Amino acid sequence: MRWLLLIAVFAAFVSADDKLNRNVILRGSYANSQLQFDKLKTGRVAFMGGSITQMNGYRPMVAAWLQKRFPKTKFDFINAGISSTCSTTGAFRLPSEVLAKGKIDLFFIEFAVNDDQDAGHTSRECVRGMEGIIRQARKAQPNMDIVVTHFVNPGMLEQLREGKIPLSMAAHEKVLKAYNVSTIFLAREVADRIDAGKLTWVVFGGTHPKPAGNAIAADMIGHLLDRAWSKPVASKTAPHALPWKPVDEGCYQRGHFLLPAASANEAWTWHEPDWKQIPGGFRSDPFAGKKLLTASLAGQEATVHFKGRALGAYVLAGPDAGVLEVNIDGGKWQRVDLYHRHSRGLHYPRTVMFAADLKTGAHTAKIRLSSKSNPLSKGTAARVLQFVVN
Repeated sequence: MRWLLLIAVFAAFVSADDKLNRNVILRGSYANSQLQFDKLKTGRVAFMGGSITQMNGYRPMVAAWLQKRFPKTKFDFINAGISSTCSTTGAFRLPSEVLAKGKIDLFFIEFAVNDDQDAGHTSRECVRGMEGIIRQARKAQPNMDIVVTHFVNPGMLEQLREGKIPLSMAAHEKVLKAYNVSTIFLAREVADRIDAGKLTWVVFGGTHPKPAGNAIAADMIGHLLDRAWSKPVASKTAPHALPWKPVDEGCYQRGHFLLPAASANEAWTWHEPDWKQIPGGFRSDPFAGKKLLTASLAGQEATVHFKGRALGAYVLAGPDAGVLEVNIDGGKWQRVDLYHRHSRGLHYPRTVMFAADLKTGAHTAKIRLSSKSNPLSKGTAARVLQFVVN
């Protein structure tokens, strides 16, 4: 109830503000979810993103808003937010962590901040990750309604206040326009309100917003859906159009996990690490109890057989993260540094790509640990949660 009150307060505060409309960008139809929630009285709603989604923030506020709007509907809400992860990781974990849950009626996505500050992606990688999620979702479930929200960090806010669109948001917008997916441009809304003297960064709450900041996001989502659902309820569902040609042919539209167990040998062990004995912080949610493919000595080699155009690894990279050397189909050995700037005190979840533009078909990769690690690393370890294949 406290969240709903906050949303109501902020809705009353900005309802007459013309600037809100330019940041609530309605594209396409949301008739499918409206029919499901209003007439069929059941609904499955998924949220995917980084820590902004995983945390107790806008996600439960939106869930509460939906339940209030459709009080007789039985909802299933899925929290597929994982701190630190980017849209690349999202594209590969979508099948197992969202689509496997059943028919999704409404899907909320946020990755602008993590593609910027965590992954440091190029525009190409931002497109490939976001398009991988949306194209894969729409191919698997054509009736799925989707909303993408752009959250904000200090660097992005500064760019927006200078009239610039941050790289990750611009790249994501290319995809959203192509697939006719709506945008909640929360980042620009925050910049607009700060410039108008109606909000401060402190009140908003920072990169991980306070309740007041999350209430703004939830209110904007409610504003968009109220507009989308203002028409009479449709009599039947209709599939969303899927562009024949992707924005990027190399997008991760067929991304999925490949369990590393088959690559285990005497050198590379498939087991649950004893995290209490390994220096560095560890997030029990969602990684506790999971087996990983691990190795720690230079020169130790493993083999990965896969089919597709791309291969990488979803890893936990801690203070002792090493450098992998990767050889695909007998080609040149390439070095892939697992260490991240946040690895110093944390076993940091990240996806590193080994190759992304291979010929479609069967491939064999060899991986081994290099004797030379990142200068900031304290070891030569590799801990692989999943291999990722497109």
